[in-house]
Amino acid sequence: MAKKQAENRPGVYGYVRVSGAGQITGDGFDRQKDEITRYCLENGYELVNVYEERGVSGTKGEDDRPAFLEMVESILSNGIRIIVVEGLDRLAREVRIQESLILYLAAKNITLISARTGENVTDAYMGDPMRKALVQIQAVFSELEKNLLVKKLRLSRERKRNAGEKCEGRKSVKEVSPEIINLIKKLRRKDKYGHQKTFKQIADVLNDDGIASTSGKKWTMGNVYNVYYRNTKN
Repeated sequence: MAKKQAENRPGVYGYVRVSGAGQITGDGFDRQKDEITRYCLENGYELVNVYEERGVSGTKGEDDRPAFLEMVESILSNGIRIIVVEGLDRLAREVRIQESLILYLAAKNITLISARTGENVTDAYMGDPMRKALVQIQAVFSELEKNLLVKKLRLSRERKRNAGEKCEGRKSVKEVSPEIINLIKKLRRKDKYGHQKTFKQIADVLNDDGIASTSGKKWTMGNVYNVYYRNTKN
């Protein structure tokens, strides 16, 4: 639950991400939260809430990040305009994804800060050309690290296959039924006063009606967002 914002201290949201199940159960989240908390305490910020992105690869954009989307929707409905991450590699590893997310936040007047370096990433990226280049260099090395890891895992899988061992592949994803898609579209329509339900409200309706998501779990704002925009013509 979000903590009440302290008086005269700017409120911020923390964003943490891990891509694998081992990191979820390990110290990945705790390490990131500790660094974000340290930064906020040392710089006079009130850490209002921390959004956890579970099992999401650093190569995914905003559309595939339920916690990220929920955080942004919350930001747009209140006075908080700052997000703190442990480091840029926790936002994303690929340069193009980092650029996409930073520009996405900047377009909404949301500031991104790296707790590890103390850098106001948004200002650095959108302002001074030299600092923007330094941010891009950080992204290049994060992407290099990710590519080396991917190569290592691929070689490991190949060795297992050659040895006759079983390698786990991607799990199939169930399609969302047309009935649920139509229901989500209907719930999203504006009423006669021009109001429309948020994706969080639609998720609550689906959960209250006992309608399970394709994973068999409860709907989240991000699930609904993805289904809606993937099945709506521009």
